[in-house]
Amino acid sequence: MTTPIHPAPAAGPSGRPGLSGRRALVTGGASGIGRACARRLAELGAHVTVVDVRAEEARALAAELGGEAVAADLSDPGALDGLTGLDADILVNNAGFQHVAPVHEFPPETFALMTRLMVEAPFRLARLLLPGMYARGWGRVVNVSSVHGLRASPYKSAYVTAKHALEGLSKVIALEGGPHGVTSNCVNPGYVRTPLVEDQIAGQAAAHGIGEAEVVERVMLAPAAIKRLIEPEEVAAAVAYLCSDEAAFVTGTSLVLDGGWTAR
Repeated sequence: MTTPIHPAPAAGPSGRPGLSGRRALVTGGASGIGRACARRLAELGAHVTVVDVRAEEARALAAELGGEAVAADLSDPGALDGLTGLDADILVNNAGFQHVAPVHEFPPETFALMTRLMVEAPFRLARLLLPGMYARGWGRVVNVSSVHGLRASPYKSAYVTAKHALEGLSKVIALEGGPHGVTSNCVNPGYVRTPLVEDQIAGQAAAHGIGEAEVVERVMLAPAAIKRLIEPEEVAAAVAYLCSDEAAFVTGTSLVLDGGWTAR
């Protein structure tokens, strides 16, 4: 197994890592935030299933972590219906993508695709996995939302809509899951140093009529007090905390990692 990026966590009273014996399923797990989450949860002792449309990358990471890979297009309800037999104590809903365009030019098929991937897929996966969590009396649902789950920006109608909806779904799961030992929360980062963010810089430049070099400073980081992108490992650390026993009383909320964006 490849040496972890971070030092191994301190063992608990049992001498085992904090998530030893737990099973985690991470969507969009082959790159970016998802990959960082998969690695972090594996470091903590969890057996990780990496779910991603990119089969080769998912298999490579699963082999590195000693876990499993599932190749699936989560925007396809038929593919989701075919994911029978999966079971996990931890569900990290991370899969997503971005498209930047004004509302009057936004392709309706892209809007529908994004909401299927970022709202319907988390619902269907929760529906599949919650009965097992309830039966065991322990579970963690962590939804990788965004500052755009709390705030809006122009040219991102589908993404903002999907993330706001994911926040609502997360709260409902928290209310239903509480009596069964299951928590549900969102993590809400600002702009993270991932391929998704890097790919949208050109689109933002075109939409705002400015150069790509100006996008990060004038658009992405303008509302934040801390003027830098967040690293995927920082988001993964927040996800790991929400999966821990120390966070057993944290549910129905949003853990904001936005560098002060929402303080305005």
